[in-house]
Amino acid sequence: MVALAASAWPNVTLAADPPAILVSRQLAARAHIAVGDIVSLAVDAEGARSRQFRVTGVYEPTPDPMRFTAERLETRLHLPDLADILADPSDPAAREAVTAINVKLADGRDGSSRRGPAGAEAERQYAADVIARAPGLLVRSTSRSREDDPFLVLEQFHVAISAVTMIGGTAFLLALMVIRAEERRETVGILRLVGISRRTLLAAVAIEGLIVAALGAAFGVLLAYVSEGLVNRIFQARYDTTLVFVRVTPSIAIRAILVAAPLGIIAGIGASWTLLRREVLAIFHR
Repeated sequence: MVALAASAWPNVTLAADPPAILVSRQLAARAHIAVGDIVSLAVDAEGARSRQFRVTGVYEPTPDPMRFTAERLETRLHLPDLADILADPSDPAAREAVTAINVKLADGRDGSSRRGPAGAEAERQYAADVIARAPGLLVRSTSRSREDDPFLVLEQFHVAISAVTMIGGTAFLLALMVIRAEERRETVGILRLVGISRRTLLAAVAIEGLIVAALGAAFGVLLAYVSEGLVNRIFQARYDTTLVFVRVTPSIAIRAILVAAPLGIIAGIGASWTLLRREVLAIFHR
């Protein structure tokens, strides 16, 4: 529990030199806490085993996609101060007891499937060594495997949406190219009459489709880049977080153009193939 500045509580006796703590920006705003204020922390809402601390700074919590909807009312204490609050006075060994320890392997591998089988093998070997030296300890991984990753479903949803968008965009581009091909029926017939080959005309149509698709992809990337800041500001204000919800990276932009280019070529050739394979007189309906 966090109380307001102790000066607002006449029955509270201030410590001579309260330990320093940091409070999250959300907590400082909710409790109207400023740097230099004296606050009280306790293990429960009734104020059991409360201690006084001086606020020496306000920090922005690290954005967490798993907790972006939760209000981050947090404090950061030195470990001895935290142990003093949580320790049970009736248990002399309470300050020396721990329930969990997080360990990171020296080689930086976390054992997840994203790092390959070598990381998983190193983790299993480490767990076996710890259990052999300290029987009774439970060793388990804190990293998620690819199958347990909650963002896997979100990624698959994005892939499905992307596939539907590409199919719809290709159909629209194909319809546009068909309309343009029909409008230029006489032009194509004249070019055929003057000796322009089908291969040359198909190459021209393919280049046109490539240009149209590339320009469309570039416009989409530019629109996403321009709206990126607006989308982030709206959701950051809604959930009071600094988490970045949308980010258009160069790799995404390049990938979009590389996917759009062959689709434009296919749409251009497919729309004009029926017209170009006809005889010259058939093009003029004669």
